Amino acid sequence: MSRFFPTADECGRHTIFGNVTIRTFAGDHAQLSFVDVPAGGVVDWHSHPHEQLGMVISGTLTFFIGDEEKTLTAGDFYFIPGGVRHRVVAVGGPAQALDVFFPIRDEYR
Repeated sequence: MSRFFPTADECGRHTIFGNVTIRTFAGDHAQLSFVDVPAGGVVDWHSHPHEQLGMVISGTLTFFIGDEEKTLTAGDFYFIPGGVRHRVVAVGGPAQALDVFFPIRDEYR
């Protein structure tokens, strides 16, 4: 494994919340997670101590963060502070997002 150029096979792969899949890679202090949300897919209500921010890459996702709700499309950013409950729903088809976590989520390595 190259420290600087990991291949897809060297990344973590996980299925979360039913049929939502993620591919992850961690550096020394932060972690990326590429999220594939199928049509009708839901990342159900949860929280974690990690700060999370990201961008919708394709499709449309409705985010419920704390007491706010907003529908985002490709190019839109979001921020989820640690400890804040959140949920995400795919709207009108599949969608993809790129998350950044700090600190690293060891369960997603």
